[in-house]
Amino acid sequence: MNVIPAKIAGVESIHIATPPQANGKVNPHILVAAKEAGVDSIYKIGGAQAIAAFAYGTETVPKVQKITGSSNAFVASAKKCVYGDVAIDMIAGPSEICIVADESAPAPYIAADLLSQAEHDEAAKPICITADRTLAAAIQLEVEKQTELLSRKHIIKQALKQNGRIILVKHLNEAFTIVNDLAPEHVQLMIKEPMENLRYVNNAGVIFIGNYSPEALGDYLAGPNHTLPTNGTAAFSSPLGVYDFVKKSSIIHYDKTALLETADEIIELAMTEKLTAHAESINLRKDGRNAKSYN
Repeated sequence: MNVIPAKIAGVESIHIATPPQANGKVNPHILVAAKEAGVDSIYKIGGAQAIAAFAYGTETVPKVQKITGSSNAFVASAKKCVYGDVAIDMIAGPSEICIVADESAPAPYIAADLLSQAEHDEAAKPICITADRTLAAAIQLEVEKQTELLSRKHIIKQALKQNGRIILVKHLNEAFTIVNDLAPEHVQLMIKEPMENLRYVNNAGVIFIGNYSPEALGDYLAGPNHTLPTNGTAAFSSPLGVYDFVKKSSIIHYDKTALLETADEIIELAMTEKLTAHAESINLRKDGRNAKSYN
């Protein structure tokens, strides 16, 4: 999800960092994925130190122009620190999901999708909004039951305790107000008419429609990029895409006639700012004379 957009944009050299396993080797699944995506080199390094190495370069690690990808809080903090010395995609994390549900949504599905985000880390934010009190109670029971069956239940329980919420509203219209205020990473519309209500979601990293479009689908298989804005930043930013690896330069060309037609306006603006060198660069071309003093 990070490499393919860069490839499409024409990035010539792509490197990844990944921490080695206990045996000192890179996870073979990562090696295969990197080869398939077309990665140029892999560095066995992780955490904040990987960000620093890519941002500033070492004897063995190249300095890069842009760092993308999400990880833990240490990596996110490191990316924030190096931003400006190198470009980054976003400050990502913690993971969050906001499900808008009505009586048409199966409580077991909702609970499972909430838990799929809660297992990321203890700071994850699993939230469901509904106007149906009976459904809310059923979701609560399902969350408790399913949690006990999961391998990462110690992480899930902490995430639920700290940030898990089932929010009851009087009408689903209120749910969309809350969603747009939260601007969450993932939104699921598990309601009777999701397409008709899609227009009310203005701030979200990715929106999943219906009972059979769970968030895990976006994690692993669905087409849209899943490197997403989190922590409310979906209010002003977008998922990672080809555009994140494209830059532009403005090109300006005036001939003599065109410049002289606008010379007086430029000089006036420059003198208003008391930037006499700017004004003189135009005056020289306008009058065809030597520079004069403005002292």
